[in-house]
Amino acid sequence: MRLILRSVGKYRKAVFLTIFIKLIGTMTELLLPYILEHMVDDVVPTGQLSQVICWGVAMFAAAGLCRQFNVMANRKAIDNAHRVSYDLRQALFEKTANLSGRQFDAFGLPSLISRMTSDSYNVQSAVQQTQMLCVRAPMLLLGGLVMTLSMDASLAMILVVTVPFLLGIVLFVSSRGIPLYTVVQQKLDTVVRIMRENITGIRVVKALSKTEYEKARFGAANRALTESDVHASTVMAIPGPFMQMSLNIGLVLVIILGARRVNAGEMRPGVILAFLTYFNMITMGVMGLNRIFMTMSRASASANRMDAVLKTGTDQTVLSEREAPPCADPDAFIRFDRVSFNYNQASGTEGFAGEQQEKALQDIDFTLRRGESLGIIGPTGCGKTTIVNLLMRFYDVQEGHVYVDGRDVRTYDKDSLRRKFGVVFQNDMIFQDTLRENIDFGRGLGEEALRSAVRDAMAAEYIDALDDGLDYRASIKGANLSGGQKQRLLVARALAADPEILILDDSSSALDYKTDAAMRKAIEEHHAGSTLILIAQRVSSVMNMDHILVMDNGACIGYGTHDELLANCPAYREIYEIQMGAMTA
Repeated sequence: MRLILRSVGKYRKAVFLTIFIKLIGTMTELLLPYILEHMVDDVVPTGQLSQVICWGVAMFAAAGLCRQFNVMANRKAIDNAHRVSYDLRQALFEKTANLSGRQFDAFGLPSLISRMTSDSYNVQSAVQQTQMLCVRAPMLLLGGLVMTLSMDASLAMILVVTVPFLLGIVLFVSSRGIPLYTVVQQKLDTVVRIMRENITGIRVVKALSKTEYEKARFGAANRALTESDVHASTVMAIPGPFMQMSLNIGLVLVIILGARRVNAGEMRPGVILAFLTYFNMITMGVMGLNRIFMTMSRASASANRMDAVLKTGTDQTVLSEREAPPCADPDAFIRFDRVSFNYNQASGTEGFAGEQQEKALQDIDFTLRRGESLGIIGPTGCGKTTIVNLLMRFYDVQEGHVYVDGRDVRTYDKDSLRRKFGVVFQNDMIFQDTLRENIDFGRGLGEEALRSAVRDAMAAEYIDALDDGLDYRASIKGANLSGGQKQRLLVARALAADPEILILDDSSSALDYKTDAAMRKAIEEHHAGSTLILIAQRVSSVMNMDHILVMDNGACIGYGTHDELLANCPAYREIYEIQMGAMTA
């Protein structure tokens, strides 16, 4: 709830204006039954047509003003609500972009997506409905009671007794709504996760004929979401029937008692008509309050989830150079100093039955001079990409130190650190935009830099063959490009800014050996000043690197040049013989 109040506070002038306009419209609406009563009891019996017309015009004008003020207020309420939801989505996006790897893992991508979409929409609806009803509903309720009490206090007591009972029910049920709707949003996270997995992996699902299996898996999650939503909505709908029944009973009593008093000459007919109209207004007021509480219960649950992200503090502070130990090797440009890392510890979770999980990296130690190259090779899951994650400070090490340009990476501002890198990750992202924008990526690079990067990445051949060249528009995730075309486009993006450190993580797996060799040669010739880290599965991709790191189960099992590893590392020699033997067979 505090998040909603803080978000609305930015637009408090616009909100107060909306409420003020709504207040005038509601007060005008409350005058209509009073005018009607005056016309029936005082004007019509005089038989003066001019007076009837005059008061009729007044009633028509009041109705028109009421409508106009309500329309104006509703439009402003919608505008204010959309501004609030825009701000919240923007804040969530910016916060999500700055979450550390550990924090991102803790929330989970599907949950972050649903908080930015479904939860923000719930808050938007609540802000909109509250502005529309927070004045109108209480004013109709209280104003109706005041007007009826002024007309006939004894008859109005029926409403005075009924309304507090109904409000008590609404407040009691609403207090149960927030935890119920929290569960609903958590179930939605699961649905979003399964949906995202299937949309991303649709080809795999179809190729393995697992469509029915995935339909059943999604159906189970969808059913759980539906059941929790139905349960929450059913509980929150409990006051509705009680209100309707109680108000209808009150209406019947007003009609019966009012009719008797009219027949007895104790009440004028116009009063009973006004009473019935005010009774309907009071009914709308009570139902409006119920609607506000229902909407706010759902919105409060959503706001709490959003606030949990927005209030997440940084867990990666920038250290001063005095706080971090200096690099022991003054000539080192990149240094891993006995680094160990565990993803479970980074995310704050434990293994099964509280067991210590195997480390992703164990005691990794190597040094690179500026302009040198390092090839990293090893089986899937051995920790190759984790080295990149620590080097770019997506995660912080638990043991040891990582240095770039002689400084602990924790002493860098994240942006200044990451501007040193040009990187291609595994399964990297192609955006639905032109090839030019995919390479430039908002960095404002010149045409020559783009063209040079395209040539060095061996992408010029296919890009120049396209009708639009660099202005050719890629589909979502590069669906209209082949695997090799996407990889060369990504390498061009990494090369375009001529980075100090170039990281290519399995960036040539879809390329033939000839293209891969030509690309590595172009990088060596035209980007000799960049320190290169190349992660690959092929020995041919790393054999000419200045240093080669052989990994297995998070540990270094070999380090040296190609010739040194052939002589001293059985695992590397085995990989070489298998791959190079297959190439020469």
